[in-house]
Amino acid sequence: MKQHLFVICTFLIISSCNMPDSTSDNSDTTNTENPLFTESTLPYHTIPFDKIKETDFEPAFEKGMKEEMTEIDSIIVNPAAPTFENTLVALERSGRLLDRAGSAFNALTGANTNDRLQRIQEALAPRLSAHSDLIYMNRKLYEKVDAIYKQLNTLKLDAESKRLVEYYHQKFLMSGAALPDTSKVQLKKLNEEEATLSTKFSNQLLAAAKSGALVVDGISDLAGLPEAEIQAAGEAAKKNNHEGKYLLTLTNTTQQPALQSLKNRETRQKLFEASWTRAEKGDSNDTRRNILRIAAIRREKARLLGFPDYASWKLQDQMAKTPQAVNAFLSKLVPPALAKAASEAEDIKAMKSRENDTTALASYDWDFYAEKVRKAKYDLDESEVKPYFVLDSVLKNGVFYAATQLYGITFKERTDLPVYQEDVKVYEVFDKDGSPMALFYCDYFKRDNKNGGAWMDNFVTQSKLFNTKPVIVNVCNFPKPVKGQPALLSFDDVTTMFHEFGHALHGLFASQQYPSLSGTSVSRDFVEMPSQFNEHWALDTSVLKNYARNYKTNEIIPQTLVEKIKNAATFNQGYAMTELLAAAELDMQWHLLSAKDSAVTDTDVFEQHALTKSGVNIAYVPPRYRSSYFLHIWANGYSAGYYAYSWAEMLDHDAYAWFKENGGLKRENGDRFREMILSRGNSEDLATLYKAFRGKEPSITPLLENRGLIPAKK
Repeated sequence: MKQHLFVICTFLIISSCNMPDSTSDNSDTTNTENPLFTESTLPYHTIPFDKIKETDFEPAFEKGMKEEMTEIDSIIVNPAAPTFENTLVALERSGRLLDRAGSAFNALTGANTNDRLQRIQEALAPRLSAHSDLIYMNRKLYEKVDAIYKQLNTLKLDAESKRLVEYYHQKFLMSGAALPDTSKVQLKKLNEEEATLSTKFSNQLLAAAKSGALVVDGISDLAGLPEAEIQAAGEAAKKNNHEGKYLLTLTNTTQQPALQSLKNRETRQKLFEASWTRAEKGDSNDTRRNILRIAAIRREKARLLGFPDYASWKLQDQMAKTPQAVNAFLSKLVPPALAKAASEAEDIKAMKSRENDTTALASYDWDFYAEKVRKAKYDLDESEVKPYFVLDSVLKNGVFYAATQLYGITFKERTDLPVYQEDVKVYEVFDKDGSPMALFYCDYFKRDNKNGGAWMDNFVTQSKLFNTKPVIVNVCNFPKPVKGQPALLSFDDVTTMFHEFGHALHGLFASQQYPSLSGTSVSRDFVEMPSQFNEHWALDTSVLKNYARNYKTNEIIPQTLVEKIKNAATFNQGYAMTELLAAAELDMQWHLLSAKDSAVTDTDVFEQHALTKSGVNIAYVPPRYRSSYFLHIWANGYSAGYYAYSWAEMLDHDAYAWFKENGGLKRENGDRFREMILSRGNSEDLATLYKAFRGKEPSITPLLENRGLIPAKK
């Protein structure tokens, strides 16, 4: 059984159930009418989006929980001695309906939500949390798992089965199964409240981003923006009842893409402040009171579970294991990142001076003048690059092409399968021998009813136990062009496509018996490694020249422009790394608070103190996410885990160093990486798994070199 915390790559939705009264006569949907009640008959058992109604979810969750508890009870009351088959395999087989309902529900609430789905989502949160606790805090069930765990060295199990025993034993302990009953009662209440508040935070933030978009009165205030983006802003304003004006929507990060181009400093300032304060308006979308309570709940949970702080509890099943290991790792990155950022700041200040801008360097100036510095240093203009990066070509001739070269897999678009929104496309994936192996969905354009960021998720999880093949989705938030115009991407967007497809590959190549260990069901500080590793192929010469064609002339991107992109690869990396580290440090400071630290009453004051304490409180380099809109850590499963992106980056650069040492983009290298990393899921200790591939412990040096934080060795 998979724990019913339905994870998406850049955010987590915890969907649980205290059902609101239904407003529809269809709330009593019968077994034959509700498509979620039975396994899908579509190819690969994919989700029948055309059949599912909003009114199907509540009865599906209700029935799913009842079915699973019946299955769990049968394990508990089984009079036979606990065995791997009658306990752990039985656990894996439980909860199938709940998994189906959760997969479909999360697809919609993540990427195509509405008010009713959000109400259901918030009402479901505490019930699924309570349902999970009924299982993972059950002492009798835990005692059966513990009995098997104590016999592990004498049991004749294969490596993956042994890993499953360890996985469940740790999960029960981390869930509080060994606690006294009085502590369990307290913990259950805290879990339910946290689930409710985390879901509420996600919905608050979506609404805050939508209402916080900047309305611009005149086109002159948008000077510098590409014409296509101005047209899109006009269309967005019209759609939101601001006829004759322009609307700059907010992405999930602090800095906004348009800040790179906007010449009007006042407009830049307004856009930055709209982003900075989106969830701090004192209205119903203000998240600060909510996150103070979530942080307090987590401190109390840690105390009940016997840990000094939440981070110490949360990191047990990660590669890092302890906050001390995380802090030691971050301490190796902060000094070189700050030094590089300081050097970059001097270049930007010099550029401001040459442009006769005498104002002090502000956070909303950085991207604008950094682009000018990049043009001056590398003769590289983003507007010069974009015409070569057409979304459809990047996908088919870049992302798919690289996967074919490395792993031999091929893709064919399917138009016969239902989707949840008209922009979504579906591809069938075929293995190197031509056999069908998976479905891949992609949903790339930004919508007001879609969560921010980019992510990968499973619609169907691979499992030999159930004979299921993977069904994967990638979701992004690229600007949708006006009708008749091509979707042109920045190189950052191109990198995002390769990144998310790296997650997809991790899921597509899964080859596990048990769904709980399948594909991307690994620790946070490992799961980002395959995705970040896949980014490297975006700049591989053979791949780049296969997808980068000018949409007007069909000209392959000239080598001179390729060299400019490569030469500029380490540009602004001090800034980029510092904003990332500031967010990671902020996350750790929130989750290193102990139960004694109950006096935190102001998120802004705490945030400033935390950044100062970590040495990353630099006015013109704001954290990538502020506390009030840090979706990853309050609703996304990355609590005490945002460091994972940098930890995984260490692994990905180290792995890419192996590829370079062994000939680069070659089929035999791809097959080895697939066999030893991508296909292994969580079937083995991840540090052991990585070391077996690399032949040694990972080194942080390739990361520092690739970021330009230290000189690269010749």
